[in-house]
Amino acid sequence: MTGKNPGEARLAVLIDADNARAQYLDQLVVELAKYGRASVRRAYGDWTSNQLSAWKAQLLQHSIQPMQQFSYTTGKNATDSALIIDAMDLLHAGNLDGFCIVSSDSDFTRLAGRIREQGLRVYGFGERKTPQPFVAACDTFVYLENLAGEQAPKPVAAAPQLTRDATLDRLLAEAVEAASDDDGWARLSGVGSNLSRLASDFDPRTWGFRKLKDLFDAHPLYELRSRLTGEGKTPHAYVRHV
Repeated sequence: MTGKNPGEARLAVLIDADNARAQYLDQLVVELAKYGRASVRRAYGDWTSNQLSAWKAQLLQHSIQPMQQFSYTTGKNATDSALIIDAMDLLHAGNLDGFCIVSSDSDFTRLAGRIREQGLRVYGFGERKTPQPFVAACDTFVYLENLAGEQAPKPVAAAPQLTRDATLDRLLAEAVEAASDDDGWARLSGVGSNLSRLASDFDPRTWGFRKLKDLFDAHPLYELRSRLTGEGKTPHAYVRHV
């Protein structure tokens, strides 16, 4: 993004309807608003097929343009090719700040990398079956199951019973260490930025928590504290390893 606030970023939302489910679209639209304004909204697939019938009403409701792509040959994914070609055209037009690619298909791994090479952000959205190369190629990757609430957020009372996870512990430790001051305290916003860089698919909702603060509050190895900083003495959340 070119120095813009997240809400001002112009995004292209490109949906591989052959490889994504319409049931997530309402929650996806809400999530997209966190990253910017969807200037381009397109969904690719063979709209003459009954397999995409669940998408049709949803597209109208959210002003998403259906892009017709016939399957010319059995075994070849013409939809992927059409999406990639359009993405490159949009990229070189120079009118966007980022791309949102909705698919669980690894075929878009190189596309994501190419867009990032041009200095634009790439947000990926797919199911947990998404191959890791595509996940890693995105700046941020969000699992659609998290948006759908299939893992309900845990209440505050259940937070101390957080299931320990070696991968989670490693990520948190590295992110806090990189953001910590001489006293070991790290500003939570900085920790969150580090986590996004360390793992594009990091999301506290994966562990049942809506916010990063809630996850740290539930973790037995971390302490949270609010500190007043800046000229206006604004309170900010800080965390440290105990």
